[in-house]
Amino acid sequence: MSAAKTLRNLLAGKRALIAPAVFNPLSAKLAEAAGFEVLYLGGGTLGYLNCCVEANLNITQLCQAGMDIRAVCSLPLILDGAAGFGDPMHMHHTIGMSEAAGFAGIEIEDQILPKRAHHHVGTEHMVPLELMAAKVSECVKARRDPDFVIIARTNGIRGPGGMDDAIRRARAYREAGADMLYLSVRNAEDARRVARELPPPFMFGLPGDGAQGAGLPLDELGALGYRILASSISAWAFYRAMKQSYDCLARGVPDPLMAGTTHKAEQHALHDTIGMERLLAVERATVEK
Repeated sequence: MSAAKTLRNLLAGKRALIAPAVFNPLSAKLAEAAGFEVLYLGGGTLGYLNCCVEANLNITQLCQAGMDIRAVCSLPLILDGAAGFGDPMHMHHTIGMSEAAGFAGIEIEDQILPKRAHHHVGTEHMVPLELMAAKVSECVKARRDPDFVIIARTNGIRGPGGMDDAIRRARAYREAGADMLYLSVRNAEDARRVARELPPPFMFGLPGDGAQGAGLPLDELGALGYRILASSISAWAFYRAMKQSYDCLARGVPDPLMAGTTHKAEQHALHDTIGMERLLAVERATVEK
């Protein structure tokens, strides 16, 4: 079964699933080992890991990251496609690249291009509804795999029009052919209103470090039609862990993160995660006889 078909099946279910942001093959393998069923290549996360922001990335960089991840992990991977990297005509290139890289779906939002760093501090610069709807329509026309999931995102809730504008925009994007709607709900009241006024399935980004950040339990979110809850905490966790590790090394003090374990034990765990023994077995059977 293709990754896109697997994602379609998950969306057809009744569960709300957390999709952690991943940024390289090792992070994807660790997320898979933790038991997640779907992953999210977050543009914000990848931007931070490249010491820039999502607005500085291009579709080639994202697709390369996706191919690297898909080479070692078969879980369905959703691409945060930012504002789609262009106007309606450009969507044909964006979707073609995304499908070729092995993504199961793409999320595109109604931000201006070039996207601005101010998006990361809560300032939205949104395109007209009609332009975004045209982009969604072209995304649908461009895909070759009918299972590839088109996700239309609006951040209108945080704009001057508030929830009313966000609902209006999301309805138009669904009518243009989007398979799933992403609205940046802020609380349980927002989540319930979206479910009352729009057709599921829905997606949104968790503001905290787990399902509790949604303001509703996972089972209730599932019943309301929410299927994907994207979490970007991996960026902060990576930053904190590596900063602490380097600070401790520079000061010549033990890293608290390594308390209760050893470097050797962690090396063995890392080897297990990447499948080192499988690679060694190939060498033993071929070039190391």
